[in-house]
Amino acid sequence: MTVADLSEVSGVSDPRRLAEAVLLPGFAGTTAPDWVRRRLAEGLGGVILFGRNVVDDEQVAALTSALRSERDDVVVGIDEEGGDVTRLDVGKGSFVPGPLALGAAGDPELTASVAAALGERLAACGVTVNLAPCADLTLAAEDPGIGVRAFGSDPVAASPHVAAFVTGMQKYGVAACAKHFPGHGAATEDSHLSLPVLPRTAAELREVELVPFAAAIEAGVRTVMSGHLVVREWGDEPATFNRTALVDVLRGELGFTGTVITDALEMGAISGAYGRHDGIGEASVRALLGGADALCLGGAPFDAETLDRTAAAIVAAVASGRLPLERLADAAVRTASLGTAPAPATVQPVDYSLGLSAARAALRVTGKPRLKGRALVVDVQTEPGIAAGPMPWGLGAHLAELVPGTRTLSVSPDDVSTVVAEASSVESVVVVTREAHRHPAVREFLAGLSTVDYIRVETGVPGPETGAGPRLDTFSGSYVSLRAAAEYLARS
Repeated sequence: MTVADLSEVSGVSDPRRLAEAVLLPGFAGTTAPDWVRRRLAEGLGGVILFGRNVVDDEQVAALTSALRSERDDVVVGIDEEGGDVTRLDVGKGSFVPGPLALGAAGDPELTASVAAALGERLAACGVTVNLAPCADLTLAAEDPGIGVRAFGSDPVAASPHVAAFVTGMQKYGVAACAKHFPGHGAATEDSHLSLPVLPRTAAELREVELVPFAAAIEAGVRTVMSGHLVVREWGDEPATFNRTALVDVLRGELGFTGTVITDALEMGAISGAYGRHDGIGEASVRALLGGADALCLGGAPFDAETLDRTAAAIVAAVASGRLPLERLADAAVRTASLGTAPAPATVQPVDYSLGLSAARAALRVTGKPRLKGRALVVDVQTEPGIAAGPMPWGLGAHLAELVPGTRTLSVSPDDVSTVVAEASSVESVVVVTREAHRHPAVREFLAGLSTVDYIRVETGVPGPETGAGPRLDTFSGSYVSLRAAAEYLARS
């Protein structure tokens, strides 16, 4: 792609305009700030929406309409994986189960239907690109970043679901995004906080992690997100900056021809080396040199001054000859391709029926988890993953609605004595956890309930079995997954 080609597409060849055309910042608030609207009118590539920008579907549709009134090809991205990572349903919990639950249900056609329902809803909201699905695999038990966000640990089993999600999402014109290339699941550190080095050889990646990405590309995925991950055989630079990863492997070996979008450049994996704000300019230049196109700056709300500094760093790299203008023009054209308006759709009341069906199909039952009488539900609270952020979680409210007389407790892992005391006055106890195997305090909490006969409900990656009692695994902390578990217990 040449500068002349870009000029034909968008009438832009000025380095400053090109620099802004590849930037996708986030912002605070549920309406677009004046600086965002002004910069979009001047050629800013687009924006990334987060839970902080969402009230409901009608409000998001109005917001995106206002953005598009400044320029009709604005890129509007959102991180809507379903399950534990949701933006549209941040106030209630997702209307569809997450990827691990869909993988557990084992029906790629069901996954495609769920993704299509999600795609239709995003299209009605005016979103042009969804930063999903995770093509990562759940490989390390201690991995803090992926877990239930992946379709499973087996690349052969997970790949059809990745492809199905891509197909379903793009049915309504919303670009899907396979992430986090080359695969985050073997990492034992969270790239939101630090830079993980994958304990994998290039050959191991080709045999395992890259398989779902290849399936996504075969399915026609329009964008791939780079992960802030180091593969030593590819050099010391993370994949986001690494030409071996993005040019030789992703484009060369796997044949990807779409848009490469970075994970957020202010994440700890990058800002730890280059600085959270001023260093984003240098990180942006390195990402463009590495082969990335669209630069996601969305995790922390930006402002006009930070945007100016970032664009200025890119322009300076062009002026010095460090960053070829042709490379920047190519990235700008690829970014602009994500601004295609989705298929026409109208905002409708959220329909939970498909998601509930999928969540029911995903339930794994061990033993005979049956209520024997008055129930006490104990929701054991732990910090959610950074990608998910805070949102409603817990089984207690669901079961209390379905089984009158149910008592609920929301406790920390330190409250074992309270639970033991309360359990003495009921016939049934239900203990709900979220990836207990990753939290030593929760494991100690469960050990402290040795005198209590309880039903265990695990809403995350199951992990090693703890105890031999009756158990339900939901593989997701979504609204519908918790509801499905409550329904099962209410029928018992």
